[in-house]
Amino acid sequence: MVPESHPRRRVLGGLLAAGAATLGATAAATGASAAAEASDAEASDAARTTAGTRPTVVLVHGVFADASGWNEVIARLLKAGFPVIAPANPLRDLAEDSAYVGSVVDTVPGPVILVGHSYGGEVITNAGRGRANVKALVYVAAFAPDEGENALGLAEMFPGSRLPGALLPRPYPVPGSPDPGIDGYIDPAKFHDVFAQDLPPSLTRVMAAAQRPGSVVGLGGPSGVPAWRTVPSWYVVATADRVIPPAVQRFMAERAGSRVVEVRGASHVVMMSRPDSVVRHIEAAYRATR
Repeated sequence: MVPESHPRRRVLGGLLAAGAATLGATAAATGASAAAEASDAEASDAARTTAGTRPTVVLVHGVFADASGWNEVIARLLKAGFPVIAPANPLRDLAEDSAYVGSVVDTVPGPVILVGHSYGGEVITNAGRGRANVKALVYVAAFAPDEGENALGLAEMFPGSRLPGALLPRPYPVPGSPDPGIDGYIDPAKFHDVFAQDLPPSLTRVMAAAQRPGSVVGLGGPSGVPAWRTVPSWYVVATADRVIPPAVQRFMAERAGSRVVEVRGASHVVMMSRPDSVVRHIEAAYRATR
């Protein structure tokens, strides 16, 4: 949802009326316009003041998606007065992706809440380590690995993921190497059923066409010392997730000591299908760490 803009003032009628009536109407319009401008300026000042007291929320997307998956969450956070950054996750290599997101965090002068979806959880687990301005981690149907773990191993810890049977490998050239890298996509014919079964097929067809792949070898790299050992964390469990089984999500959340909310019937893209639930958990992290 996007905040409604200030309504336009009605165009004054009676432009062909006699002189006194026209002047009176014009004066009234001028006064109303000035009052409207003052009101808008005060509202903008108030919004800036509110945003200045709140942490910046950095939203990190995962594989098979892009930052637009956060759109509904972003709109709600902005309306609530939070500054928001949703960077493009490179999706090449865990170490490099984490370094990139960490560099984004380093540009924020104040406190930060790091939020990760899916593989983005691995990234915030590493990008949040050792950064004093990171006050909270929020995992949204996301991987929260311990040191040495990776997404592929965690996803297979409990049965239930439909992702392995839906992946399509595609080679891509690697500069300086005779061997190609391998990107992983979700088969468009299976995208709705595997990734986002609680969204309309008309939308998931577009998402499947625009999905961003991840390097299979690069994304299988081991995670480092997790930030959740020293930074408080929150976790949104999607109970109908067909990519990361809910049992895996609960295991990771409990191990990390996260404060958990479960969203019943939500698919892997819970931030798209249930944005209010995700925003409420981000706000809970803010209230607990301010």
